[in-house]
Amino acid sequence: MGTHCANGSHSDPNMEIPLDNARPFRRALATAALTLAAAAVLPSAAIAAPAEPSASDATSRPAQAPYAGLPDGTKRKKTLVIGIDGASIAKFGTAGMPNVQGIMDSGMTAKSNLFANPMAPTVSGAGWSSIATGVWPDKHNVVDNNFTAPNYGQYPDYLSRLETARPNASTLVVGTWAPIPETVFGENVDLRIAGGNDAGTTAKAVDYLSNGNPDSTFIHLDEVDGAGHSYGTEREEYLAALRKVDGQVGEILNAVKNRRNYKSEDWLVVLTADHGHTPTGGHGGSTPAERQTFVIAQGKGIEPGTVRNDVKITDIAPTVLKHEGVKAEDAWNLDGQAFSDIEPDAFDSLRDKLQTRVDETAPAADVKGWTSAAPEGWTIDNSALPAGGVTEWRGWSFATDEFWTNVDRNQGRETSVRNRNVFAVADSDEWDDKVHAAGQFDSTLISPEFKVKGGKTATLSFASNYRIDGPQSGEVLVSYDGAAPQLVKSYTANFNGFENLALEVPKGAKKAKVSFRYTGTNSAFWTVDQVTLDR
Repeated sequence: MGTHCANGSHSDPNMEIPLDNARPFRRALATAALTLAAAAVLPSAAIAAPAEPSASDATSRPAQAPYAGLPDGTKRKKTLVIGIDGASIAKFGTAGMPNVQGIMDSGMTAKSNLFANPMAPTVSGAGWSSIATGVWPDKHNVVDNNFTAPNYGQYPDYLSRLETARPNASTLVVGTWAPIPETVFGENVDLRIAGGNDAGTTAKAVDYLSNGNPDSTFIHLDEVDGAGHSYGTEREEYLAALRKVDGQVGEILNAVKNRRNYKSEDWLVVLTADHGHTPTGGHGGSTPAERQTFVIAQGKGIEPGTVRNDVKITDIAPTVLKHEGVKAEDAWNLDGQAFSDIEPDAFDSLRDKLQTRVDETAPAADVKGWTSAAPEGWTIDNSALPAGGVTEWRGWSFATDEFWTNVDRNQGRETSVRNRNVFAVADSDEWDDKVHAAGQFDSTLISPEFKVKGGKTATLSFASNYRIDGPQSGEVLVSYDGAAPQLVKSYTANFNGFENLALEVPKGAKKAKVSFRYTGTNSAFWTVDQVTLDR
């Protein structure tokens, strides 16, 4: 089994865990054990959606006695999140994982990509903190596995938020890697247990789910990551580790399905991972294999077999909270949204129109990930753009993370984690990589008309990642009823977040258009997504 440390591996395998008098939590994985595990696969245990509750079904019930230190839950709505450390979803089919596949078939599968430096390396501390808190590393401030100065006070884990909002909720964490129960999830959680190894974690989780009554549970399984470090994703040992964890997932799902009150309960089940692995083993870098992660979810309201391109790991926390009856507050400043609250924007409508590479050479030849054709109602003004340059980035374009971030890695593109699905990008650095006529990159993206109310305040919102690396400018302008555009914001420093700009609409104005003008001389980029104007 690999070890988690600041460079991508987990901490000392002989470190004692102070929780639950657990034995040492890491041991080296034996190849023989993995080989035996290859055959240890349980039948698919996907959890069927519960029947619609009748009018007489209570949403809560009086609490019973605690079970082995865990308070008795009172909620009909239940959540279970299982984290599989270092699991590469690209290898699930090759490995053969019937229990995980059962959840995918009966629920939703969403692949997405993590950050990379300079936001944070693709390591467990940063990944699991993003999952638990619902924000990215530039907010929770966990950028390694040392947890030097986490910002959990401002951005606590979702179970702690649940306990604050619903003190009678029963919350449980069982994790193989010690920092999961010790650090990532806070002391407000009712019971935090270190499992020792994945077999121990599974046994404890099954025990509490079978005999106790937690309302919201998080389980962390670690040994796939160990196999990734030791062997890489292309070896049989890694595939065997995936099959072994699939069996453990099956045990946990069966424990839920066999609960005495299961038929009257409403379960949301989520599977996820903190990062991937390279083919030869290890993580922490910016390659697609290290950055790829996933959210697999099943529950009421999720259509079987759904595949989504707009769900990310930071969406897990607000989704669990919403299922448990807790609405995320604006003051929390979360990056994620509940799955059901995520709405496609105009840029997402371009996914079926995306093209393969033309001048770029880094993305795979069969990857469809860019287009210069604007969605309905949007326009691009390239009248000031010199002729030539890299075709894909001649003015504002629309792209996916899989395509754009990999045209030239380790230049900050991997920090654009707040974009969803297809987004708008102006990239003077890449455009300048091919000969062009004299002059700088100069392109303006123009929105369709938004209805506004004259004399009132409107709010312009959008996700924005503006990165400077040389002479450039970024301006947001608004034109009312066809009048000359007015400057709303001019970027003078790097910015990566959500903009909410107050607009004082002139009296009598009825319509507004928003323009995003970017200029640059072999500089960096500007990405824009999820543009709305609320009146």
